[in-house]
Amino acid sequence: MKNRIAFFLFSFLFFLKSNAQCAMCRAVLESEEGQTAAEGINDGIVYLMAIPYILVAGIGYFIYRKYSKLKK
Repeated sequence: MKNRIAFFLFSFLFFLKSNAQCAMCRAVLESEEGQTAAEGINDGIVYLMAIPYILVAGIGYFIYRKYSKLKK
């Protein structure tokens, strides 16, 4: 159980610092003076990427919990 918790925390913290820009977005946004627009777009991409994974994980958890209750 400790391994699962450690893996989840590591994955979540690693996810927070990921760079999700494609090569074209990065090239266009790096030409700007201030990097605030690049940071905003990167955060938006990571946010849009995370929502489906969180929903699938939540549904998987509820299915797992339902089947584990049926076995008992």
